[in-house]
Amino acid sequence: MIAGLRAINASPNLVSMLSPEGVLSQHPDFPLEVTTDLVKSLYRDMCLVRRFDREGNALQRQGQLGLWVPLLGQEAAQIGAGRALRSADMAFPSYREHGIAWCRGVDPTELLGIFRGIDFGTWNPAEKKFNNYCIVIGNQVLNAVGYAMGQKLDGVLGDDDAAEATMTFFGDGATSQGDVHEAMVFGAAFNAPVVFYCQNNQWAISEPVEKQTRVPLFARAAAYGIPGIRVDGNDVLACLAVSEWAMNECRTGNGPVMIEAFTYRMDAHTTSDDPSRYRLADETQAWKLLDPIERVKAYLARNGLADATYFDEVQAEADELAARFRKHCIELESPGPERIFSKVYAEQTQQLRDQEAAYLEYLDGFVDPEISSTESVAGAQAGARS
Repeated sequence: MIAGLRAINASPNLVSMLSPEGVLSQHPDFPLEVTTDLVKSLYRDMCLVRRFDREGNALQRQGQLGLWVPLLGQEAAQIGAGRALRSADMAFPSYREHGIAWCRGVDPTELLGIFRGIDFGTWNPAEKKFNNYCIVIGNQVLNAVGYAMGQKLDGVLGDDDAAEATMTFFGDGATSQGDVHEAMVFGAAFNAPVVFYCQNNQWAISEPVEKQTRVPLFARAAAYGIPGIRVDGNDVLACLAVSEWAMNECRTGNGPVMIEAFTYRMDAHTTSDDPSRYRLADETQAWKLLDPIERVKAYLARNGLADATYFDEVQAEADELAARFRKHCIELESPGPERIFSKVYAEQTQQLRDQEAAYLEYLDGFVDPEISSTESVAGAQAGARS
């Protein structure tokens, strides 16, 4: 058996509620009111997120996106955590948190510009309470602690509905970065209301987690003097229950908390990666048996809470979302070369205006009425490089 499955099967500290066969068992430390409506809504969220994620992969392969970062296999870890956030809470993602974006009300089409290379995301972080994607590994964790320290200074903690806290998301590879260590030091020292949510998907690109640490990742939290919890990251109910508990701890001034969602990356790290070069097919096949969506479907079916009609309706809704996602991507307009200068400062400086004018004049020298402006710009840039 592979190392990751050995770890999850042998861990006495793993919080789990829903088995791969769809059998529900409440956890004594993390109670959750499980209703039919709740489970069906979680199932729907995971299906829709997976569907547009798969469409993003296809769009990149077809040349519509420069890159896509898949979340296949991590739907439960993200939807469970995302649904634990209240409207006033703040979330700081890395670059794979499409499910958290969905839970925060960010339309999936607003992610496309990032991976097409034409914007940094078109949502308002202050409005959605969901920060911009962060490509620098682990940097968002420092930002999250700073924001949480501000929440504490603003006096927004408490046990009422107006209280708020912060959750930040990162992978197992990011735990080897100094930024994450520094963030946990600051968070603990200042008792910041922040949940450190690590999605341990077993691989930091091509390095397995056992090469990064001698102890389980959640156990590292003890060194900072904060609670650490390992949850079955393929169990959406357990992820929701643990995340709700952790966020409530932070809102009432008992933070920080670290959560390790023990899951698996079923696809490549990004579309520029080839996981077949560093992991065995048997490993992926073994984790398929723990699919987060299938276990919820099994629970609904075996308890007579949903029938084929319901599952077909969710699939149809997912296909409609994917079609809208694709249409939006194909219809995106690429900005002109002036964009290089217009988005540097809120108010453009004279120096930038002079540089823009000189550059556009230079490009005009390559304009040929027989070819498109896009081709002329590409040719000018190629000529400039040569």
